[in-house]
Amino acid sequence: MSARMRPAVFLDRDGVLNRVLVCNGRPHPPQRVADLEIPDDVPEALDVLVRAGFMLIGVTNQPDVARGEQRREVVEAINAALLARLPLAALLVCYHDDHDGCECRKPRPGLLLQAADRYRIDLPASFMVGDRWKDVEAGRRAGCTTVLLGSGWGEPSYGAPADHAAGSLREAARWIVHRGVSRKEEGA
Repeated sequence: MSARMRPAVFLDRDGVLNRVLVCNGRPHPPQRVADLEIPDDVPEALDVLVRAGFMLIGVTNQPDVARGEQRREVVEAINAALLARLPLAALLVCYHDDHDGCECRKPRPGLLLQAADRYRIDLPASFMVGDRWKDVEAGRRAGCTTVLLGSGWGEPSYGAPADHAAGSLREAARWIVHRGVSRKEEGA
C-alpha cells in the first residue's frame, strides 16, 4: 500500500528562513552560526503552515562552497541550527555554482523534485517561497504555486512572475493557507 501524497511549502533559506547580510545592496548568507538570525515572524508563520497540514522543506543554493568562499561544514552547522529551531522536515542544499550546470541549482527544480520523490510530495498542491527570481522559477518549473518575499533584491527576473508577492513570511503563510483551503473546497 502506498503512502498518500501531501502538500509542502518549500522555503528558501537566506532571506526567507533567516536574515541575510547585506553588503553593497546585495544579499549574502550568514558566514558562521553566530551570524544566524531568524526574524521574529518566521516561527509563527511556519507553525501556521504546519497546523494547516503542510510539510516544510528548506531548499537553498550555497555556491560560496564551490567558489571556495565558505566551508561546507559551516553551511551544515547553520542548517543544523535552523533545523533545531524551526519545524522543517528537511533542508536540502545545492553546493554548485552556475557554471556547474547541475539540476539541483535553482532556478532548476532539482531540489524540489528530490524532496517530492523522497517525501511523497504533491507538487501541484505545494508552494515555493523565495526572495529571488531563481526561487520563484524553480517553484514554477516544479509545478508549485510561487510566492516572492520582498522586492527580489532589484534583480531582473528571467522567468514568469510569482503567483503572489508578500512583504513577510507571516503574510505569505496566511495567503498560502487561504489558497490551500480554497483548493480543497474546489475539489470537494
